[in-house]
Amino acid sequence: MREDNAALNEAVRQLVAQAGTVGRVSGREPWCELIVWVTWGQWGRRTGWPVVPVLTRPWQDTISAERRGWRTRAANLHGDFAFAVDYRICRRCRIGWVEQPYTHPHYQRHGMASAGLAALRAEHPGLSWHTLGGHFRSSQPFWEAVGVDVSGGYQQRGTCPHLTGGR
Repeated sequence: MREDNAALNEAVRQLVAQAGTVGRVSGREPWCELIVWVTWGQWGRRTGWPVVPVLTRPWQDTISAERRGWRTRAANLHGDFAFAVDYRICRRCRIGWVEQPYTHPHYQRHGMASAGLAALRAEHPGLSWHTLGGHFRSSQPFWEAVGVDVSGGYQQRGTCPHLTGGR
């Protein structure tokens, strides 16, 4: 059992170290985006759940399955889901939002969420980082820990007027 824990800890440590190496899928739907724009949103909106591709890289960046216009940063360990967080960026306002970070219980307390959030901040320097919703009392220590020295501190803030849909 101790050897299994040591192997798991080492695998998680390696995954955390790779947080900056991300496989990406654009997820853009140019024809739908054009139809929505031309018809002022009357036609072309996606209905139902989008197909979210699974990448073979340990860290991946794909379209969000829950929020239109948002992305998901996720980590997989040996083919198992380990971590995910939805995010959105407004380059005009220099603001980023993250929502619903989740680490599988087997991988908690190993720095995976901190590494994933740090990689997002490194890819988008100079942004102020926030969340949309309030934080559960039980999650306050997490947000305080990952928000240290982060502009915005992951405090609650609604989206800016430049972002439509996907709230």
